[in-house]
Amino acid sequence: MRSCRCVFARLSVFIMLLTLASAPLSAQQKNSKEQTRQTSDLNKTQAADRARQKVKGRVLKVEKQKNQYRVKVLQKSGRVVSVDVDKSSGKVNKSVKKKKQQ
Repeated sequence: MRSCRCVFARLSVFIMLLTLASAPLSAQQKNSKEQTRQTSDLNKTQAADRARQKVKGRVLKVEKQKNQYRVKVLQKSGRVVSVDVDKSSGKVNKSVKKKKQQ
């Protein structure tokens, strides 16, 4: 009877140590995933979602440019608004139209 208690106690200590040893590893994995998520650029879907939230309307078109996406959004009023979404930061700004040279 005594040997069963001893085996059980040793097994409990072993499981506890195993659990404690794996905790820092899972924390490192979570931090690594967060850093990867922060350094990766937005895709078209994410850019459309950010523009839709900012302008509050229906996304009509998403154009990929060098460092940003240009997103055209139809508002409830019927007005079409173009916004630029930065690929790396996700910041949404109203588009600036370039003047045509004559």
